[in-house]
Amino acid sequence: MSATQPAPKPYQIAAAVIGNALEWYDFLVFGFFTVIIARLFFPATSEYGSILLTTATFGVGFFMRPVGGIFLGIYADRRGRKAALLLVITLMTIAIALIAFAPTYAAIGIGAPLIIVLARLIQGFSAGGEFASATAFLTESAPAGSRGYYGSWQMVGQGLAVLIGAILGTVLTRTLTPDALNSWGWRIPFLFGLIIGPLGLYIRRGLDETSAFLQSSQGPAGRQDAGSLLASHLKEMVACLGMVVTGTITFYVVLIYIPTFARTQLHIPLDQAFLAQSIGLAVEVVLIPICGALSDRIGRKPVMIAALVLDLIVTYPLFAWVSANPSFGSLLTMQIILCGLFGVFNGPISTALAEQFPTRVRSTALAISYNIAVMLFGGFAQFFVTWLIAAMGTPIAPAYYLMFGAAVGLIAAFFLKERASDELFVVEAAEPTAA
Repeated sequence: MSATQPAPKPYQIAAAVIGNALEWYDFLVFGFFTVIIARLFFPATSEYGSILLTTATFGVGFFMRPVGGIFLGIYADRRGRKAALLLVITLMTIAIALIAFAPTYAAIGIGAPLIIVLARLIQGFSAGGEFASATAFLTESAPAGSRGYYGSWQMVGQGLAVLIGAILGTVLTRTLTPDALNSWGWRIPFLFGLIIGPLGLYIRRGLDETSAFLQSSQGPAGRQDAGSLLASHLKEMVACLGMVVTGTITFYVVLIYIPTFARTQLHIPLDQAFLAQSIGLAVEVVLIPICGALSDRIGRKPVMIAALVLDLIVTYPLFAWVSANPSFGSLLTMQIILCGLFGVFNGPISTALAEQFPTRVRSTALAISYNIAVMLFGGFAQFFVTWLIAAMGTPIAPAYYLMFGAAVGLIAAFFLKERASDELFVVEAAEPTAA
């Protein structure tokens, strides 16, 4: 149980980041192209009805996330982080292929939306295990005193996934005619994912299993009943769930729903919405590792609490201002501010969650907390926001959902254990007697 841990090899970090980016890339590109997919696969009597059907399908995949999270979390805690990372990227590549080559409703009728739903279910199952497996791998591979920095690359992978999708969306909407985009151009981002899939699989095959997992599985903790160990950490799981509520609501509203919001509510061209999204995401991706490293020095909780307090202060004024002054400039300003604050929050969040649990059940506990929160509050975020806008008669309804998420996370943050200065094995050695 030495505190000495060599720095991870660059390709090991790259394997986690590239694979994680692919997992989220395809999962989220679907959200970016909601308006187009709605017309092609879910025709209805009105644009509002088509978008509701499509956003509901986006949420359907989240029903499988807790199932996949529990299964793949247990798999990662028993077979290793590497084995789980290989399995999830294989499943996601299959789902990408299904969407990329799916015939439209006009071609095969009801079979078209059924293919999309099947792909979303596979995506949900595999993505359910990605966060926990990749986070456990990165934090367990990090040298002492740098877990916040190395763990932040988990969220960098997610940010890169959305950024690449937004850049592709910008390029496609600017260079292709509407007819070309609707007929075949929307498939390009999914086909791009098929190129990355085999590369990520190849890189992950060369990973080394973490020493933390190997020592935990061979020591006394490896013989301890996993169920009782999980039960002794219920409070930590609830606190983590609350933190993920904030992250997932912000993620699926600010990063995924805003292009749809800009197009349908603000009447800003889709290419401008994607451009504003891309710039905001670039700010977020830059801030994530900086704030992850900062959390190694001042702690995880101060960084996250500061971001949450600022979220509560600025969200409503920003949405009110953009709604009253719909333009590319106002949308860009809002995205830079909201994405920037999200980057501050995301810097320490992965590591902070992983540090709440011992190695023996880290992936399982993370997967349960993470995926329940994502299923309940993130999967149907677009559906809820679309409905709220219509029900309340105001385009600023997304602000209320975002502020609710920030408030939940702020409360949960005070119940997290601050472990930035602790060494993981030392913490775990003391926990069985304290439980």
